[in-house]
Amino acid sequence: MRLLDALAAGNSSSRLEAALAVGTRPEPGFVDALVARCAIEPDFFVRDMLTWALTRLPSEITVPKLRAELRSEQAQARSQALHTLSKIGDPSAWPAITRSLLHDADDEIARSAWRAAVVLVPDGAKEGLAAELAIQFGRGDREVQLSLSRALVALGDVIEPVLRTAMASHEPMVRAHARATERLLRDPDVGFDLAVDQARRVIALGPERKETTTC
Repeated sequence: MRLLDALAAGNSSSRLEAALAVGTRPEPGFVDALVARCAIEPDFFVRDMLTWALTRLPSEITVPKLRAELRSEQAQARSQALHTLSKIGDPSAWPAITRSLLHDADDEIARSAWRAAVVLVPDGAKEGLAAELAIQFGRGDREVQLSLSRALVALGDVIEPVLRTAMASHEPMVRAHARATERLLRDPDVGFDLAVDQARRVIALGPERKETTTC
């Protein structure tokens, strides 16, 4: 009970120590308190430790609780549950990664959903996931676009058809984002900003000049 009380302490260091202690000596009886705290914990490092503590518990106990959190009205509850599911990596959670989560208007929820989806997706559903993700080319700021590109690249060569479609879009931002993602797929070591700059240069020069574009 003292550990559970410490998870709600006013001092973030105390909460961090409590989450570490719970994860070090995992007990199934802690799962509800850990999941509930994830939904409201303001400190990033404490949230990360809470996720670690949940990964230490049996997935047959944690995954149903986390799946239920995906229906929460609290944005942080959904985002943190997605993050934790991606760390647990239990394929049984895949059906809970819905289209609405992948397209959530909250960028943090959507990014968490993308990361969880590429970890949990079965091989037979990768093409469908790639199509859902590709709809969002051009969304958000640099960090959002980088997250989307990384998620798509993690799916591998199955994304090539959706890349070709997006690179033919009438929207310049969509074309640039898709082309940058293609460069990351071909060369994972290239920086995202460089890939975006090169993609924009190709678009500015026009398709007839793209083969002569230098790195």
